[in-house]
Amino acid sequence: MSTPTLSALNAPLLLLRMFSAEYPHLPAPCLEVSTVYPDLLTLSFHDDLAGFEAWRDALGIAVESVSHHVQGDGRTRVLEARADYAGARLHLVGYTKIPAPGEVRSRAEVDS
Repeated sequence: MSTPTLSALNAPLLLLRMFSAEYPHLPAPCLEVSTVYPDLLTLSFHDDLAGFEAWRDALGIAVESVSHHVQGDGRTRVLEARADYAGARLHLVGYTKIPAPGEVRSRAEVDS
């Protein structure tokens, strides 16, 4: 098996370059590009669903296409969206902690 060259990652790297030029005002995501999936760019947001939503909205990804699940024994909420852009596949992911039952406070407790 031969080692892939950097040019094998052209699609996601060009997409990232396009995004950095077109959306410099959006929150910076964690980035993932890999030779395992050479046409995939992953943008992830940890404890920042607002960042996820800002990118989803800017990219015109419909709310209905976002999937939701829980992982980590019910402690982490995950939002995911996938789309194709400029010859690359995009995976947008947002993670946030779900408060433990003892951490949730009622509105009356907060206002008093």
